[in-house]
Amino acid sequence: MMNLRFFCLALAVGGAAVLASSQPQVSEQEGIAAFETIRVVLQHPRCQNCHIPGDAPLQFDDSRVHAQEVHRGIDGKGAPGLPCATCHGTVNPPVSWGAHMPPGAPNWHLPPADRKMVFIGLTSGDLCRRLKDQGQNGGRSLDALVQHVSDDKLVLWGWSPGVGRVAVSVPHDEFVGKFKTWVQAGAPCPGP
Repeated sequence: MMNLRFFCLALAVGGAAVLASSQPQVSEQEGIAAFETIRVVLQHPRCQNCHIPGDAPLQFDDSRVHAQEVHRGIDGKGAPGLPCATCHGTVNPPVSWGAHMPPGAPNWHLPPADRKMVFIGLTSGDLCRRLKDQGQNGGRSLDALVQHVSDDKLVLWGWSPGVGRVAVSVPHDEFVGKFKTWVQAGAPCPGP
């Protein structure tokens, strides 16, 4: 009986070693290089216009302060009396409506006031550290962040922003691939 237990334990440890060695090894340098692509995406107007340091969202490709004196509100869904959903629907308006109509995606909002998750004006290193900080990123683990950037409909809107807006310049599948590479490398952050 003892030999059988030892054999099972040795098999389990050996199997884990085989599994671990079959995972692609990603170096810290590869992870930092992948993060540069992530930074480019997060600091694109489609992302940074809502990941703001203040409480007035930005809009358009030139990131100007949102018209109509719109504000974040405590939950990120707009100030009382003027929630984001007043103008922003769950889908983009039809092309026939023309350029610069209020865009839409499910659950249109900014990050809540208590964790703004700012992307604007940060160095790559600061952005990386902020992204990993669960106190600022909505309590998301690295795996949850991968899921968020892969599937969240509001995130995906950045690649299909409607008429008159420039889509995120890095293809979504490339962005997700770089995000996964960064995580596999241990989510290293560049210098300052």
